[in-house]
Amino acid sequence: MKKGVLLSLAMFLIFLTPVASAQKLDRPNNKFGISLLQPSDDDIKKTAELVNSNGGDYGYVTLVIQENDRDRRKWQDLFEKLRENNLIPIIRLATQLEGENWRKPEEKDAEEWVNFLDSLNWIIKDRYVVLFNEVNHGQEWGGETNPDEYAKVADIFAKKLKEKNKDFFVMLAGLDLSAPSSYPNYESADSFYRSIIDIQISIFNNLDGLVSHSYPNPGFAGSPWDTGRRSIRGYEWELELLKENGIEKELPVFITETGWENKCQMSNVKCQNGEEERIASNYKVAYEKIWGMDERVVAVTPFVFSYQSPPFLGFSWKVPGDGFYSQYNTVKELSKQNGDPEITENGLLEIPLSIDLVANSSYRFKIPLKNTGQGFWDKEKGYELQFQNPNKLPFDYFFSDIVKIKPGEDMELSLTVKTQKPAAQFNTKVVLVKKGKTIIQTKEMNIIIDPLPSLNFKASLFPKLKSTGEDFELQLFDSDETLVFKKKGIWVRDGNGIVDQVQNIALGKKYRIVLLKPYYLPRQTFIIFKKGQNEFMFKKMYPLDFSKDGKLDWGDVGELLKKPALLFNLIP
Repeated sequence: MKKGVLLSLAMFLIFLTPVASAQKLDRPNNKFGISLLQPSDDDIKKTAELVNSNGGDYGYVTLVIQENDRDRRKWQDLFEKLRENNLIPIIRLATQLEGENWRKPEEKDAEEWVNFLDSLNWIIKDRYVVLFNEVNHGQEWGGETNPDEYAKVADIFAKKLKEKNKDFFVMLAGLDLSAPSSYPNYESADSFYRSIIDIQISIFNNLDGLVSHSYPNPGFAGSPWDTGRRSIRGYEWELELLKENGIEKELPVFITETGWENKCQMSNVKCQNGEEERIASNYKVAYEKIWGMDERVVAVTPFVFSYQSPPFLGFSWKVPGDGFYSQYNTVKELSKQNGDPEITENGLLEIPLSIDLVANSSYRFKIPLKNTGQGFWDKEKGYELQFQNPNKLPFDYFFSDIVKIKPGEDMELSLTVKTQKPAAQFNTKVVLVKKGKTIIQTKEMNIIIDPLPSLNFKASLFPKLKSTGEDFELQLFDSDETLVFKKKGIWVRDGNGIVDQVQNIALGKKYRIVLLKPYYLPRQTFIIFKKGQNEFMFKKMYPLDFSKDGKLDWGDVGELLKKPALLFNLIP
């Protein structure tokens, strides 16, 4: 009686537990994928060309991580390549071989796995994790099938993954749907599922999807139109079985293994003419008429992209050495959905929050941008900086392009602004957008465009009694030592000079100001401009720059010897 009450309570909880919020299938999704296992760089490139072709984007790849291969740098580097190629990983966990069998995972293994998986920066918000492989085979569970043990171990793994991060999208191992009940080597899928439900029904509270190995049996040679547990629609049988046994939770389907075996690749097997073309045709039917039409199916990753030796040579899409079998190009040419998965976008975008510009001027601002999220920021992927409400701005502007900013990396962009007429204070923001959608934004900026300021300055020429001339030059440098303003031919009368309009400066900012006159050593200091008229006094200028290079050195002595008349500058 007590057991019955607990079972009823557990089933009640399952009915109330929603599917992971990120996978409601309300976003455009590209179902196409392939099983990669552990790929090379070229495999990743060719896979992207396969699953993201003909309108597609963000296809799926199934990868396997063994417990003795939890090298964070290796896998993060691989994830970065997937990110750059818009490929979504489905990670299947594996232990390691002990003789002919895979070691049984234990409950105590969960913590180390969870910490490793959580240390990776995933490609999208959903972190797809599959808890081992075909555990209704004794060889996959230490030599003998044991659904009770698997249920308890999987339950611990699922709980700890969810406790660490709710974005983990957890799924049980895909089962061999054709396996018989023959202990200790095999257990049928229906018996295995029922045992899990009887022993650990609460595990479904932490499961988000169903992994299915829907192969076209018998002999991996069935018709794509077949139905039932031993067909490419085997997942339908699994969903119905779970429902019959009290699991009402809607589980989106991930077919991580499926595919036809090409008998012609096996040297000791006779094959029919046209075998390769038949398999390619089967995939076309399966994707277009079966999997593609079923909204419950999220991803299909046939086994396997490349396997160059027995026992899985017949499933490989890649020809030994180079090239591909017909199904590669057939599937590549199929129409696909432009996937738009949820990606966690975070970053740092810095810009001055208050800028007092002047009319008829040009500016160049540095904008530090750092990527702290999951996106791969690049112009080719639709990322760019903009002003909020750009059509209402009283100036022209141009942001430099965003180029390949990976998570954890930063880049200094530039903003060029060209003002025209004066404008009263207005507010705006700089935003990072992806395909027109705002990703991150700055705080509100206050910008004013004032009339051009003027500069009245005093200059004194040693040893002249009256400092007068028409060949003065004024230069302004910003904090980065960039020349922002220069005016030649300035008249100075009785030590007074005027620049009526000073362009390209921001009011309230510090500038280095330099006064030049031929044969006189330059004078420089710093100035902060304000609205309207600005006044400034330079220190006395000395006529000792005979070489006109802006400094006093032995070159001036040589020039004076060539042109003694320069001494007249020293006469009052």
